Amino acid sequence: MNKMILRQTVTPLITIAIIFFLWFGPIRIGYIENIVITIIILIANYIEYKGKPFSALGFQREKFTFKNILVLAPLLALGLFALYVFVLVPGITKLTGVPIDYSSFDQLEGNLAACLIALLLVWATAGFGEEIIFRGYFMRQFVKFFGESKVSLVLNIVLLASFFGFMHSYQGITGQIVSGTVGAILALIFYLRKYDLWFVIFVHGFFDTFALICIYYGLA
Repeated sequence: MNKMILRQTVTPLITIAIIFFLWFGPIRIGYIENIVITIIILIANYIEYKGKPFSALGFQREKFTFKNILVLAPLLALGLFALYVFVLVPGITKLTGVPIDYSSFDQLEGNLAACLIALLLVWATAGFGEEIIFRGYFMRQFVKFFGESKVSLVLNIVLLASFFGFMHSYQGITGQIVSGTVGAILALIFYLRKYDLWFVIFVHGFFDTFALICIYYGLA
């Protein structure tokens, strides 16, 4: 095994082990957890791809345009949020018989200062953090190891969406299924956009922004 193959095999395995340790090990670092993991991923990609940590994740400079980021992304986010509110949440709630647990967001209702802080955290840890981790890193690493066949793509999306949903277990079983479904849609968008990470980051960020607005006004 030559050095390049060794580096591209061992580095991601060690990185994923560290990520899982931070998520499920005895150390708890709260809201900055995904930020720390994102930094670890950038360092790992710098090592693996010889100083090109961003392009390997899907950060494509030519696609970072006003139209993509501030027109198409928010419009798609709005459509996805409408699907979430009017189809996914009521449909899956009816299926499970259990409403989504939004109790962790109760303190944000009517609290503008808290919502503004939450907005910054959401963009940093969910918009950027979760998309870099799940789509930019996990999904791209899956493609690297298992290819882009139809079977591989389906497994890629389903497995990572299931895990993405599991990571939202604080919202109960319904919240996990809904979040997993949204994660699968984001993954499909990422694939159809030819791994344009900027785009899914902004779709996710605007989606969560719409959710925070609803929470602030007590609509959740």
